[in-house]
Amino acid sequence: MSEVLVLIDHADGEVKKPTYELLTLARRIGEPSAVFIGSGDQGEAVAEKVKKYGAAKVYVVDDADIKGYLVAPKAEALEQLVQKVGEDLAAVLVPSTFEGKEIAGRLAIKIGSGLITDAVDVADDATTTQSVFAGNYTVTAKVTKGTPIITVKPNSATPEEAEGAGEVEEFTASVSDSARKAQIVASQPRQASGRPELTEAAIVVAGGRGTGGKFEPVEALADALGAAVGASRAAVDSGWIPHSFQIGQTGKTVSPQLYVAGGISGAIQHRAGMQTSKTIVAVNKDEEAPIFELVDFGVVGDLHTVFPTTAEKVTERKG
Repeated sequence: MSEVLVLIDHADGEVKKPTYELLTLARRIGEPSAVFIGSGDQGEAVAEKVKKYGAAKVYVVDDADIKGYLVAPKAEALEQLVQKVGEDLAAVLVPSTFEGKEIAGRLAIKIGSGLITDAVDVADDATTTQSVFAGNYTVTAKVTKGTPIITVKPNSATPEEAEGAGEVEEFTASVSDSARKAQIVASQPRQASGRPELTEAAIVVAGGRGTGGKFEPVEALADALGAAVGASRAAVDSGWIPHSFQIGQTGKTVSPQLYVAGGISGAIQHRAGMQTSKTIVAVNKDEEAPIFELVDFGVVGDLHTVFPTTAEKVTERKG
């Protein structure tokens, strides 16, 4: 069976959920081989996690010579792995993060292959499904040159366990001097909020201009639901919430099981970032708000009343 390389998305060895989704999709195409670029002494622990989702092999690339640089060294390491696997390689799946998409783009150029980004589904013949033009169209696409390189959005598949061998194979990559030109000179850990990562969350509660700058009801409902907090560009531009929370064409793209929007009009730029959500609920005082055109459930009302009441009811049910 042909190999499918899956780049592991992790934070200091802690494997993130999109990796398990990619492994599930990879099993449709061939035999998944996970690629861990990180600390060599974490390889065994990571392999134990990913083999539960079908990883037959786990290539461990020690990042001692890569850490501290931007994406170029990782792209080179992945290129060398592709060359090692050779003709047995069926596809390369990469998480659709900012870094992941840049790695995929660089890899595609290096090996002369086609690239598909932001897929929301992958078939057994590596045909992908994408949501395009701000979510107004769903298209299928397939790489016709070289080895398919595909980046997949989080929450595009339900992780399904399937025991794999998880055979660890250490791989040493030789990184060129040109790949070391962009170096990270300082970094600061993001303050933990206790909420899920926005792009990975199964539930997202977002607020917009209608919050009037008061995000407490949005945060309270998010905490009751175990959800991530998001925002529209209007809320971010007003300085009410940092840009890292922005959802839309110039922000993050989310595709949760449930998306709850409060006080968001639903401009095309915002819709581009959340339209692939499985179930969409909106609360807005304006019954003519464009967001009501795409919702599954809509409430014409004030979020400052609706959200606290809903949070209260959810908490009661959980109790």
